[in-house]
Parts: sequence; C-alpha cells; structure tokens
Amino acid sequence: MKKVVDRASSRGYFDHGWLKTYHTFSFADYYNPTRVHFGALRVLNDDWVAPSQGFGAHPHKNMEVVSIPLKGKLRHGDSVANTRTITPGDVQVMSTGSGILHSEYNGSDKEPVEFLQIWVLPDRENTPPEYNNYNIRGLLKKNELALFISPDGSTPASILQNAWFSMGKFDAGKIIDYKIHDKNMGVYIFIIEGKIEVAEEILSKRDGIGIWDVSDLKINIIEHSDLLLIEVPMIS
Repeated sequence: MKKVVDRASSRGYFDHGWLKTYHTFSFADYYNPTRVHFGALRVLNDDWVAPSQGFGAHPHKNMEVVSIPLKGKLRHGDSVANTRTITPGDVQVMSTGSGILHSEYNGSDKEPVEFLQIWVLPDRENTPPEYNNYNIRGLLKKNELALFISPDGSTPASILQNAWFSMGKFDAGKIIDYKIHDKNMGVYIFIIEGKIEVAEEILSKRDGIGIWDVSDLKINIIEHSDLLLIEVPMIS
C-alpha cells in the first residue's frame, strides 16, 4: 500500500470576498510541486460563493468537470445552451472536450452556496463538449456508499475516464469495506464532514488521503461522517 495525506490546513486558500476557495491540488495562483494531481484527479476545490455572485463565462478544454453542491443553489450556464440550477442531492458533469464556455453562479440572492469542483483528466481529447446534471437523491441511503459515476453505464453518470465516484453519510462505529475496481487504480478519500480512520491515519473534516497499490481497504467511521471517494487511474 502507498498513501499520501493532504490535511485540510495545508491546502491553498484564497479569500476574494465574494469567493472563499480551498485548493487540494495546484490551481490558479496556488502551486505546490508535490501536489499537482493524484493520478487522473487534477483538481479538488472547496468553494464558498456569496449570494448572487459567481464565476463569469470562461473557457475550458479537454477536462472532465464534476460539481457537487453541499449547501445552497448552484446555477450553471454554458455555450452549448444549457442553463440549470442544482442543489444538494444533484451532481453536475461537464465534458469540456474541444472547448466550452461556461459560468457558475450562486442561484440565491440571500444565502451562500458551497460546492466541490473536481477536474479529472480525460482518456481522450477534443471530443464534442457535453453537459448533464443528475438527481442522485434516490441513491443516497444512510450508511451506504452511493456509486454515482462509473465507466460501465451502471450509474446515472459517467465521464471520459476509467473513474468511479461514490459518496455517503455514515454513523459512528460503521466500517466501510471498499474494493478497488481495476488494476493500476487509486482512490482519493475526501472527508466532507466527520472523522475516520483508514490506512493507519486519522482524518477529519476536509482532510484528504490518496491510497494506491492496494486491492481493497477498510474505512472505520469514528464520528458521524460525510465522505466522497474518487477512484482514478494512477497515471503519471
């Protein structure tokens, strides 16, 4: 087993007033040569956006982008005529391919929005851009991992990569047995809330750990926890 631990306090942080953002991996003005990516997982940003504020139209190319709202309303617009507002229990998946312009705004003029912005390197480039959002509330069951992105069509969403995304809320004392899906894969565990023990490490709110060179692992829930697991190929 190999592992890398990224403590919440070690992340890049910027306060722009309307935006408060933490970067697990190098992004924008935050650069850490030891923390550029975990396999095909390139970006994991933890964003807070003030009411009626947001990211204006900007371009992306050849990246798979997953947005997961944690609180509030996230409003999306793009150059391929999509306009949607999503809330916790929804996920947004965008394949930027050959190029897309998009915006992400707080859909409320009263409450902030909090969301995770995740980028995964695709397994092919210059494909037609595509946007989808999915209601995964029916998958989210107490003390179970809900698999919502996979490459085999067994889940609501997929991306252009051999990647598996799962999330769930767990009571203290529960144990999660997680099996890696394929060879040369690793799993990144992000603790949205709570406290866990895995791979001989204790991790708390907004900590992350990447684990690879292993076929399965056991996660012990120490306190009520909300977890996100991202399994990706360990590309260099």
